[in-house]
Amino acid sequence: MFRKIGFWLLWIAFSTYAFVFAPPNSPETIALITNLSTGKIAGINPLIVALFYIMGVWPSIYSCVLFADGRGQKIPAWLFAVLSFGLGAFALLPYLALREPNPEFYGPKNVFLKVLDSRLTGILLTLGAVALVAFGLTKGDWSDFIHQWQTSRFIHVTSLDFCMLSLLFPALLADDMARRGMQNSTAFWAVTLVPLFGPLAYLCARKPLPETNNETVTN
Repeated sequence: MFRKIGFWLLWIAFSTYAFVFAPPNSPETIALITNLSTGKIAGINPLIVALFYIMGVWPSIYSCVLFADGRGQKIPAWLFAVLSFGLGAFALLPYLALREPNPEFYGPKNVFLKVLDSRLTGILLTLGAVALVAFGLTKGDWSDFIHQWQTSRFIHVTSLDFCMLSLLFPALLADDMARRGMQNSTAFWAVTLVPLFGPLAYLCARKPLPETNNETVTN
């Protein structure tokens, strides 16, 4: 119960800060999002480009554990996973507040789960993240990024959303490790303490989910 209350309070606090206390919306925000979404990145600070696309990598990372976690939950995990591609932690916090501990996996894996469970998926996500981070760090303008972080709600909240997604991943990690027979406190903290690349390394190295003939409710 305290865990659930904690996630709800965190969701309320994060939402309140994002929409009340964060810097105001910039007039260029809609055009910026449109250009980033359509791949028109010419003239945009590479740090912002990298951040925007990494925020698409994060929901993919979560999906690789969320859909397996949803097997047996009373709530539809797929709904929160889909919404997270547009809302990030704002969509995932309610799921974390509503879900029950789920350290076991029952039933066969369908094709979609097999793709999400594959180490190849983790490797591809890692390569994409490495390319984005390298692009942002080597080509980006930090002074411009800091200015936009201070003046643009979109950049400000997106940056905080990245941090929030990094902090929340351990809430699903322990059960995912248990489902795979990988309980190891050292590995848990190694994944937890390295933002983005810790979870990606875990997806590349984790054991596959065991399959059984017994099925429970699938979400």
